[in-house]
Amino acid sequence: MSLNRRDLLNLGAGLAAASTTPAFAASKSKMFQPSWESLTGGYKTPDWFRDAKLGIWSHWGPQCVPEFGDWYGRQMYQQGNPVYDHHVKTYGHPSQFGFMEFIPRWKAEKWDPEGLMRRYKAAGAKYFMSMANHHDNLDMFDSRHHAWNTTRVGPGRDIVGTWEKVARKHGLRFGVSNHSAHAWHWWQTAYGYDAEGALKGRRYDAYSLTKADGWNQWWKGLDPQDLYTGRNMVIPDGVGSIAAANAWHDKHDGQWLETPPPNNPLFTANWLARQNDLVDRYRPDLVYFDNYGLPLGKAGLSATAHYYNQARAWRGAADVVVTGKQLNDLQRKGIVEDVERGFSDRLRPEPWQTDTCIGSWHYDRPLYERDGYKSAKDVIQRLIDVVSKNGCLLLSIPQRGDGSIDDKEEKVLDGMAGWMAVNAEAIHGSRPWRVYGEGPTRFVEGMQNEGDAKPFQATDIRFTTKGEVLYALPMAWPAGELVIESLATSGPTSAGEVQRVELVGGGALAFKRDGKGLRIAMPDARPAFTPVLKISGPGLV
Repeated sequence: MSLNRRDLLNLGAGLAAASTTPAFAASKSKMFQPSWESLTGGYKTPDWFRDAKLGIWSHWGPQCVPEFGDWYGRQMYQQGNPVYDHHVKTYGHPSQFGFMEFIPRWKAEKWDPEGLMRRYKAAGAKYFMSMANHHDNLDMFDSRHHAWNTTRVGPGRDIVGTWEKVARKHGLRFGVSNHSAHAWHWWQTAYGYDAEGALKGRRYDAYSLTKADGWNQWWKGLDPQDLYTGRNMVIPDGVGSIAAANAWHDKHDGQWLETPPPNNPLFTANWLARQNDLVDRYRPDLVYFDNYGLPLGKAGLSATAHYYNQARAWRGAADVVVTGKQLNDLQRKGIVEDVERGFSDRLRPEPWQTDTCIGSWHYDRPLYERDGYKSAKDVIQRLIDVVSKNGCLLLSIPQRGDGSIDDKEEKVLDGMAGWMAVNAEAIHGSRPWRVYGEGPTRFVEGMQNEGDAKPFQATDIRFTTKGEVLYALPMAWPAGELVIESLATSGPTSAGEVQRVELVGGGALAFKRDGKGLRIAMPDARPAFTPVLKISGPGLV
């Protein structure tokens, strides 16, 4: 089943009504409506998310086939970009070999979802997220409203549906990520041309391809314009240099736009139909929107209200999560804030999430070859910092085009699993303490600033609690005595009595407490690559 043009346009004109569902029998006044006031009035972040702490993300699609890193689909059409140079050298000019030609090469022939899920669970993941589509606009599920989906092209499989079954089988919560609201501007480079050189002025593949061109091609019956989204803001003819062309794209389609395309209402209506279909079909526990606030104006609000109402129908409560970025105080009460590749500089009152990757978002073989991945210790340190500040960490482990992960990624996951086997009790199900921690390392609040962060030190200590127990988590093993200044005999965080200190996985430790802090004699034996101390006594928590 698919909606025709008139149906989609009618849907686009009536977005406010999209949150209704016959399965939900409560009165309309109790249903979520497509407004921030409604979303914030009846939503609370579920405890399962607050308990989970760590998720693993399959950020995987046809852009992983060339194994050359992020945003390949957009940048392969930008002359002067290293991705363009690699593409021309490896596959040919984008007027002849466009992005869509990667789709039949994406076969997922070595994808082992069962084996991967076992690894992810052992590494400590309590939720799993499948990318449902990227800015490249290919749906990786059995989409009713978009023919460009993986049941018809590429792997010929329902990627999201397969991940969903395997994740739930292994006891993990399941999420989906939707990035396609940006496709309408992200894809406009595919309608461009070389500004210089032998093929100067020749338009790339998206500019001229039509459904009729596919009659004897692998994409017979599909319209390339439905994938590339149409000519929403096409660069004009005659831009005379590579620098001028790139400047045009940066100023126009290169902006991170959250608004609907002004002259293409069908795109917005189709996006909403696809998103509602996605949640109705797979009933995820979490939806990640790659957007500031919510996507596409009223459409994002309608999609979120629909999802919350459906969750009430399925479960009796809206115990699901929607994430968005750069939220204001009102918005943080209606959805969960996500901080992409960035930090919080404080203990936040609302639960939040940071998402990051051990490498590039899409698989990057050159990064592998130069040993550019985060280590298992890097990941665990980041997890500890996020959890101490009332957050969760969503970690991407990039898959190769064939669906496998490489040996260095396996090493990272095995290292995480070894640490979790000893210390998971201080992470899963925990809650923040009076302060998130202490130590010299400070972070700048915000997104996309991981590269500026200084390494953690042994004197950087983070805190979590569970029941009446306080956990102290130094970011590295101290040389000799460990001093926890937050537990000095006097000070703003000194309330309570310390009766026992244990090294998780290692037994009781000698300690003394004075005006400088709690002084702990650390042992020589190291059960994991960073220590966790379990501190108990009345009034500490």
